[in-house]
Amino acid sequence: MLSEKQKMLAGADYLASDSELMKERTLAHAKCHRFNSTPGCSPEKLQILAQTFGSCGADCYIEPPFFLDYGYNLFLGQKVYLNFNCIILDCSVVTIGDFVKFGPNVQVYTAGHSLDNAKRLQGFEFAKPITIGSNVWVGGGSIILPGVDIGENAVIGAGSLVSKSIPANAVAVGNPCRVVRDNK
Repeated sequence: MLSEKQKMLAGADYLASDSELMKERTLAHAKCHRFNSTPGCSPEKLQILAQTFGSCGADCYIEPPFFLDYGYNLFLGQKVYLNFNCIILDCSVVTIGDFVKFGPNVQVYTAGHSLDNAKRLQGFEFAKPITIGSNVWVGGGSIILPGVDIGENAVIGAGSLVSKSIPANAVAVGNPCRVVRDNK
């Protein structure tokens, strides 16, 4: 029988209230708190978080406050910039390519809840991976939902709700986010 963590990582319905998952989230939240409470900016400060990430490329910069669920499902390319108040619910894999920039208050949610009320009442969740290609700019206040892929060189306008995948080289905006022009 699969553990709740194995179910989560496999994309199946799982119980986030599982003791193993709660312990892992508590540890990740403690590291976020330490990172957010440490003054200044230095490579050593980023290591408070980066050691929990799946990977962290060279020359990444994260403005505090920063929040995530687990850490081990987050894979950052090189020279990634995450502005103030970024939230990444990494219940599934979040892959962020090289030279990606997030504006303030960007939220990345791999976690979701069933539309089936009975499942929600039982506490079940699901998680789907998110991939953001290299050279992407995500404007402030944007929300990226489970299962979305954003192609390389795309620009997501501020305040967008990205509920469907966006192709490479596109400028996309709105709620719901939609392509408005090519970015070549």
